[in-house]
Amino acid sequence: MFRFENVCQEPLHDLNFRIDKQDKVILFGPSGAGKSTLLFLLNRLSDPEQGEIYYKDTPIQNQPITKLRKNVGLVLQAPNLFPGTVLENIKYGPALFGEWEEKDGKKLLDYVQLPSSYLNRDVEQLSGGEKQRVSLARTLANSPEVLLLDEPTSALDYKTAEEIEEVLACLIQEYQLTMLMVTHNLNQARRLGDRGLFIADGKLQEDGAIPDMLDEPKTERLSKFLEQ
Repeated sequence: MFRFENVCQEPLHDLNFRIDKQDKVILFGPSGAGKSTLLFLLNRLSDPEQGEIYYKDTPIQNQPITKLRKNVGLVLQAPNLFPGTVLENIKYGPALFGEWEEKDGKKLLDYVQLPSSYLNRDVEQLSGGEKQRVSLARTLANSPEVLLLDEPTSALDYKTAEEIEEVLACLIQEYQLTMLMVTHNLNQARRLGDRGLFIADGKLQEDGAIPDMLDEPKTERLSKFLEQ
């Protein structure tokens, strides 16, 4: 699905790996390692300084950017909603492509476990957890194939984070989505991911199955990170 060939984008250098369909990938490593930078390369919020990224065997810069971002949805740490109602937020993307149907509103809120009465609620009236659910619903409204998650639960209290995590796990399984997620929570990494990319010092240091990486790291760099 994605292929990185000798990709450089500060602070990252010489990245070479591939992401296959339905992979559930956790990006982890120390703060400032470039995890979010890598995530943003996947839907062209930034473009590499060097190297080539392929999406479905086509150079990513040759993909129409609106279509790419429809297929490769991004959910940020802080819900990035615009002023207005929940309905106005979640219908925005599909409406651009002429794909919105009124029944979709209730369906999307069902996905993220919010009552349909929230459709006409102003987003400013929502709690942090509710805003993150709406942010997720807005991304899902575009029917993405790939879900990019940049620490989507780190700003939430423990109970709310747990609820959002359950919603994500169900949606990823039900719709067979490919997922790449940045998290500092290694217990969350175990629960949601099946593959890990450990990034440190600007390099991809280790790539493998999440349980193996966390229980039996192959590199000294990962061993040191896990001890901290």
